[in-house]
Amino acid sequence: MPLTSVAVEPDFTAVTAAHDALMADANRRIEDFVRRRKDQPIPAFVPSDARMSVAALAAVRQSHLAPSGAFCEWGSGMGVTACLAAQLGFDACGIEIEPDLVDAAADLAADHGLDVPFVHGSFVPEGGDDLAVDSGEFETLSVGLTPGYEDLGLDADDFGVIYAYPWPGEEWAVENLFEAFAARGALLVTYRGREEIHVHRKV
Repeated sequence: MPLTSVAVEPDFTAVTAAHDALMADANRRIEDFVRRRKDQPIPAFVPSDARMSVAALAAVRQSHLAPSGAFCEWGSGMGVTACLAAQLGFDACGIEIEPDLVDAAADLAADHGLDVPFVHGSFVPEGGDDLAVDSGEFETLSVGLTPGYEDLGLDADDFGVIYAYPWPGEEWAVENLFEAFAARGALLVTYRGREEIHVHRKV
């Protein structure tokens, strides 16, 4: 089934004080994490623009564009976007290949009173390796890792919204995976850098 573009105008008026507090705290934690890992950096750990992301997700939520409130962040990193989604009322979770980031994301959620599960694994579903790419140096779409869905007790087609920040050049792989495994009607929200958010629906 093909994907169709959905026009979404980020609603910055929906960004609350709670969102701002979480983003400020997350920025401090990210800076500390990068500082502590300076001798063992995670090359692909580049956070998206959280304010842009939460404003776009707020517009999706307010316009009832998603078929359900189930939300998964593919490559959740520090878990900022999934936590912001939870604050908006989404039933959010995240999948991440770096164990240290999974732990950091869980701490962020807990410290802000959010019930957001984060699991270690690949967001590439079982049988999706041929649609993904082995990105070599950065391994943002590493194949051969155990998918994280079993630990969540969910499948890729259980989500109404999937969010990702694909590494440049990997956008097509994320879209192919979404098209193959997401539920019909689900939304793929991707941050593309330079303050760009793209929203696609599986039709």
